[in-house]
Amino acid sequence: MIATPYLLYLGHSNDPAGIKTSRGLAVFRPEVCVGEFRHDDSGLTLGLERMDFRTGVAAGARTLVLGIANAGGTLGEDLILDAIAAMEAGLDVASGLHQRLKDEPRLVATAQRLGRTLHDVRDPRPDIPVGNGKKRAGNRLLTVGTDCSIGKMYATLCLTQGLRRRNVAADFRATGQTGILIAGGGVPLDAVVADFIAGAIEQLSPERADGGWDLIEGQGSLFHPSFAGVSTGLLHGAQPDALVLCHEPGRPHMRGLPHYQLPDMAECLTANLQVARLTNPAVRAVGIALNTSTLAEEEARTLCAQTADQMGLPCSDPYRFGVDPILDGLLGTPAPAQG
Repeated sequence: MIATPYLLYLGHSNDPAGIKTSRGLAVFRPEVCVGEFRHDDSGLTLGLERMDFRTGVAAGARTLVLGIANAGGTLGEDLILDAIAAMEAGLDVASGLHQRLKDEPRLVATAQRLGRTLHDVRDPRPDIPVGNGKKRAGNRLLTVGTDCSIGKMYATLCLTQGLRRRNVAADFRATGQTGILIAGGGVPLDAVVADFIAGAIEQLSPERADGGWDLIEGQGSLFHPSFAGVSTGLLHGAQPDALVLCHEPGRPHMRGLPHYQLPDMAECLTANLQVARLTNPAVRAVGIALNTSTLAEEEARTLCAQTADQMGLPCSDPYRFGVDPILDGLLGTPAPAQG
């Protein structure tokens, strides 16, 4: 287990998309985040108190989370030196980067000398089985998307919280490094060998008999040439009863691929339902989740209403406007009155 509280690392970052792991923790697990560490040339903030490593330890932090992403997911020299300084100050270090902490000799030597722990969140379990597609009890919802990095984790977490507010048992099943740090466990799906992706999700979301829901964080997109294979295995292993389609209006092209346009939402949803039917013929679409973070509120609300009419499904920005319309359709009952 990764020791909390966390000190969140921003380093030299100036790309808002590059600090999504730190931001996700600050948004969904604020109670375990004591502050942020950033260098003077970083113009970003999570709204937390800025601390150096020793100040973070004095405030109770036990682990520095390297919650940044860069091209290739590598450990740059500055990051390595910062991680060493953090361990010298008394912190463990956790990372979701593709390059493992355990593969950097200087980090390993420092951790051994000081008795610190290095946590590589992207290390999958060694006992993942091959998927078998057998029907298993329980309710499962999977978020899918027209592209990657479009809001599937936020939507899944908001839906989980919404179900719990209705006194429905619900568990968030994380499939990416940020979600794993938020949930305290999960499977780093992009580090799993292709033949075992479906099996990893079957293992992550086993049978349940309490009438509750597993809400499984989606990855990639069936329409993204780089990541469609991960999305396919996830759809098969999740055996979802319900799908929520996530989309960011105004995105100019598939992430990282300017020569590929985003698919039509209806076409994308139809394709996801077709693939999901291999392991659950009864799967259904229950809602649309829009990421309207770049839109003014009135424009965003109008677009949600228009999208609902166009798609014939409840539509909301889960983080901005809540998930009640989607949960009403999922459960077949409206939210209980407040007060």
